[in-house]
Amino acid sequence: QVQLVESGGGLVQAGGSLRLSCAASGRAFSTYTFAWVRQAPGKEREFVAAISHSGGETAYADSVKGRFTISRDNAKNTVYLQMNNLKPEDTAGFYCAARFGGAATKQPSLYDFWGQGTQVTVSS
Repeated sequence: QVQLVESGGGLVQAGGSLRLSCAASGRAFSTYTFAWVRQAPGKEREFVAAISHSGGETAYADSVKGRFTISRDNAKNTVYLQMNNLKPEDTAGFYCAARFGGAATKQPSLYDFWGQGTQVTVSS
């Protein structure tokens, strides 16, 4: 089991940057694959990015490629999402999710553990 706590959200102007963090507690952080998933009001949750347990594989939604970067620091038990050139359409609650092992899948339903989320609001 792993517990996840997100931080780093906030209000930013279009074109700005934010870095989200996901602190994980529990055993064997390096054996988990992580993802960031977002959900805007009235919309379905949307895959954003994922990183494999080894860190050797990443995956991104087309809408964020070239703007967002996912990374992990196994020494700090933390996963990051660096978000650059933010757009108003990026406004959403951002959630960190984890699954044991496996590939960096784009399917949110395959992740077993979820954090409470952090809000990102991008003003135009």
